[in-house]
Amino acid sequence: MSTPAEPITWGRFAWLALYLFVLAAQRVSELVLSAHNVRRLIARGAREHGRTHFPYVVALHAIYPISLVGEVLMGGSQTGPFASVWLGVWLAAQALRYSAIWALGERWTVRILVVPGASLVRRGPYRWIAHPNYLAVALEFLAAPLLFGAWRTALVFSLASLTVMSVRIRCENRALAGLETEP
Repeated sequence: MSTPAEPITWGRFAWLALYLFVLAAQRVSELVLSAHNVRRLIARGAREHGRTHFPYVVALHAIYPISLVGEVLMGGSQTGPFASVWLGVWLAAQALRYSAIWALGERWTVRILVVPGASLVRRGPYRWIAHPNYLAVALEFLAAPLLFGAWRTALVFSLASLTVMSVRIRCENRALAGLETEP
């Protein structure tokens, strides 16, 4: 028999609200940047790939905060002793994602757009990792829920992200296969 969930404290509620605010601000600013870059890439002749799986990416990112809030407020999640570790992993994921966005520059979008004849980016984290942005997202889907003790959300969204990203990475690799490698 499970024990009843303890009511959420104001402090914990404030941390959750702050996290959700940061998450929303990040995603909105990323969508604005992406829309700007999409226009520039299309003007340069870019072609989009992976349209059929993109709605799943959107759904994953839209449902995630709802699941997190539900589990924290009603699911009885409790912040554990490793919360500071999970915060560190989440912060590292942010650094990785923004270094990937910086390295791609105007080529970074939430969609897969490829300019024919362009060279592959091999600077920043792309020197060592083929898809650093996707690794950052995977780390976020694991670390942020575990920061709040929401292990169910971490498990479900990590697995869902792995599934969606495996499709996306295959599609992106096929789209990029014809590009030259930077010297």
